[in-house]
Amino acid sequence: MDEAGRGSWAGPVVAAAVVLPKGLRLSGLNDSKLVLPAKRDELFEKIIQSCAYGVGLATQEEVDALGLLQATLFAFRRALEQLPTQIDHILIDGRDAFSFSAPHTSIIRGDQKIRCIMAASILAKVTRDRLMVEYSHKYPAYRFDLHKGYGTQEHQRALREHGPCDLHRKSYAPLKKLATTGEPERVC
Repeated sequence: MDEAGRGSWAGPVVAAAVVLPKGLRLSGLNDSKLVLPAKRDELFEKIIQSCAYGVGLATQEEVDALGLLQATLFAFRRALEQLPTQIDHILIDGRDAFSFSAPHTSIIRGDQKIRCIMAASILAKVTRDRLMVEYSHKYPAYRFDLHKGYGTQEHQRALREHGPCDLHRKSYAPLKKLATTGEPERVC
């Protein structure tokens, strides 16, 4: 399993769980951050056609109410609920300790080492990126299609001009600072 969107200032955290069939070759599979967008889209299609998978998300409201780690756990659990097959052991990208009913192991940089985590990374990122592109139609002033909700200069400019919208994680320090000073905390 892997997730996308933990560091974003807006939108959901999206988690994916993938079971790769033995012998499946996915040329170019890697950590989603190291794969070009067109190749990610190609791999996404191959993964959903060839693998058992589940996708879950935690909304920005859940991130604000529960905190990032707990919301991420909810997204992971929701992805597992969507997985159409039984699993023996869960491999998770990262170092965080989570609580699942099945045995599990967190692996630092697992999305660069373990093929099923790489595939989950692709599914989570492409799913989240596509959601943020959809949200850009509802909230065009923020240009979520460009930065996917991360704290880029473009996003900071939109926040200064328009303030936060419903998609923003208002518990995040840059957004809290915006509410009190009119300027988001600069992180870029």
